[in-house]
Amino acid sequence: MRSLFDRQRAAFALDMMPSHGTRIDRLDRLQAMTERIAPQLAEAISVDFGHRPAAITELAEVMTVLAGIRHTRGHLRHWMRSRRAATSLPYQPASCRITPQPLGVVGVVSPWNYPYQMAIAPAVAAIAAGNRVMIKPSELTPLTSQLIHEAVAQAFDAEELAVVLGDADVGRAFVQLPFDHLLFTGSTQVGRQVAMAAAANLTPVTLELGGKSPAILGADFDAARAADALVATKLFNAGQTCMAPDYAIVPRRRIDEFVAAVQASTRRMYPHALNNPDCTSIISERHLARLQGLLDDARSRGATVVTLSAGQSGRLPRMLPPALVLGVHGGMQIMQQEIFGPLLPVMAYDDLDEALAHVNAQPRPLALYWFGRDATTRERVLRETISGGVTVNDCLMHFTQEDLPFGGVGASGMGAYHGEVGFKTFSKDKPIFIQSRWSGVPLMYPPYGRVFRMMAKLLRRIG
Repeated sequence: MRSLFDRQRAAFALDMMPSHGTRIDRLDRLQAMTERIAPQLAEAISVDFGHRPAAITELAEVMTVLAGIRHTRGHLRHWMRSRRAATSLPYQPASCRITPQPLGVVGVVSPWNYPYQMAIAPAVAAIAAGNRVMIKPSELTPLTSQLIHEAVAQAFDAEELAVVLGDADVGRAFVQLPFDHLLFTGSTQVGRQVAMAAAANLTPVTLELGGKSPAILGADFDAARAADALVATKLFNAGQTCMAPDYAIVPRRRIDEFVAAVQASTRRMYPHALNNPDCTSIISERHLARLQGLLDDARSRGATVVTLSAGQSGRLPRMLPPALVLGVHGGMQIMQQEIFGPLLPVMAYDDLDEALAHVNAQPRPLALYWFGRDATTRERVLRETISGGVTVNDCLMHFTQEDLPFGGVGASGMGAYHGEVGFKTFSKDKPIFIQSRWSGVPLMYPPYGRVFRMMAKLLRRIG
């Protein structure tokens, strides 16, 4: 692994500012690779999960990556341009400019829940910025990781883009390499360890973590619309999404209406959830046991569990029926851990101050969702909460916009990528000052006599 890193570093030293054509060629190969392996990708991910619909892989892995590549190709020439910067009056007629420059070798550590998208989307941004890239995919999706490894090796020289396979020990060694930038997507707990390992090399990090992303429903929320959005996104990939709505905060007087609307939406979208081919398996027995433990703990502490879809166990493994969890409070494990499953706790509130106070008392979430019609109330929620991103009257949609940065804040992460922000994340904006032959700066050189004092007096006025 260190040898591969050294080879990439040496290759970068030979071409520290790849041309637009070189970068486009690499993006074209990524696009062709993605299109070529899409059918195999759907099969491999489904086997790794136990079952995952091909439609989810198409939407969340293939289409998302291809959209990012197309957007980057269309804007790359503009992003690469040097841009003029103002020159302070006392130093004119000199000139200033800013040139985006590649960092060098970028490391990407990707998770299991979206094993292709979370590996390749950051690589798109890093390659567009002119870097060499090493990817460490998750060991929890071994077939998918092996497929990515083989596909990348076929499409790229190892000095351009390479995939490193291995277990958690390999992952720990990977993040200790002296990368020029390191992007990690995963849990907050592991993110802390990654940040500490990177700090030893003063490697800058982008951490895409997670947390408990709330959905706040205003007094005037549209029950059917909110329920459809929450069910469609909470149950997408069985809730194993870092930005999935983790819990809902609902006006107390409309709790029954909300529950009925969610039940109706679930019956329509996901009937017979335990053997429905549109549903996704929980990734492992350990994760399934953790989710069942959250339900058991909530019940033991007074919560009511409302199962949302009927059905018996069938041919699909590790299926957990979706459920609402009512009457939750902060003492329950389900309100302390990121759920990462098809369970939606529901908290009741009497006034908006109470709802906002609860959200602001928790670690800052990766996403926040607001449902309501009143624009004044919406703006208050946006102004008085802090989160990585927000979608209004829907869920997850801010992630799909290439011109919006994707990233967390506080415990949900640091830094961002997507679109031009991703290009900038993996670039150094190099400031350049070009002195004029007519510069007055030599008048400030020693010895510091009368001319210096005159110039200093003038600069105090205009500088």
